Amino acid sequence: SKDVMMMPEDAEKFEKAYSYAFLHKEADNSDPEYHYQGILEAMKTAASHMPRVDAIGISSAGVYIDNKIMVASLFLKVSDEDFEKKVKTMYLDVAKEIGDVPVEVANDGDVTALAGAMDLGDNNVLGVAMGTSEAVGYVDSDGNITGWLNELAFVPVDYCKDAMVDEWSGDYGCGVKYFSQDSVIKLAPAAGIELDESLSPAEKLKVVQKLMVEGDERAAKIYDTIGVYFGNSIAYYAMFYDIKHVIIMGRVTSGEGGAIILDRANEVLEKE
Repeated sequence: SKDVMMMPEDAEKFEKAYSYAFLHKEADNSDPEYHYQGILEAMKTAASHMPRVDAIGISSAGVYIDNKIMVASLFLKVSDEDFEKKVKTMYLDVAKEIGDVPVEVANDGDVTALAGAMDLGDNNVLGVAMGTSEAVGYVDSDGNITGWLNELAFVPVDYCKDAMVDEWSGDYGCGVKYFSQDSVIKLAPAAGIELDESLSPAEKLKVVQKLMVEGDERAAKIYDTIGVYFGNSIAYYAMFYDIKHVIIMGRVTSGEGGAIILDRANEVLEKE
């Protein structure tokens, strides 16, 4: 609500609601109803801690036109038929159950970049959201988002032919495998961390994040490596974008791991 200020005692409740949304946002589930109920319950949980809902803003990785889902990694395993019938208008359908209020769905990279530009009071901002996928947005020198798709998730950043193959594009070395939860999971065995294969990708990430909180050096090495990836990739992205600021967010960047990514990326840019 625009009139509500988050008080410290409410922040923990809201964080639980926010985390709840992530628990349900699993890209490896093919059942549209599973996604619908998870998103609906997450919205209702957040709304329950507010006096009212004035509007709903949805930030999600993928391509959105007129608030409709055109392509999104969250629904990767949903069949084409179910996607067309049950997924395309899902965010709008869920919002209707919350109330008759304005709804806006946007790519989370654009949201990252725009929020960063507003906070900094400056332009030429590249925003990178590292979560289920790599979502990227850009605010130009006039303070506008571009109006085109900045799907750098599918842009190769590693030209080694042995690099992981992206399921969607069929290309190897794509950014999604380096700046998302997939990267953390991919690097875990190399760091000496064995993850239970029965866990979902989000749960595997939580295991590594817990180790990070406990001061496990193996977990720190994962984020350090992602920082090396990121520093080199920002230099590459700068060939196509006039970058003055880079903002990163998303669950992969939570806690001390995000600080390590930033420090290492800056070191790479300065030294190399």
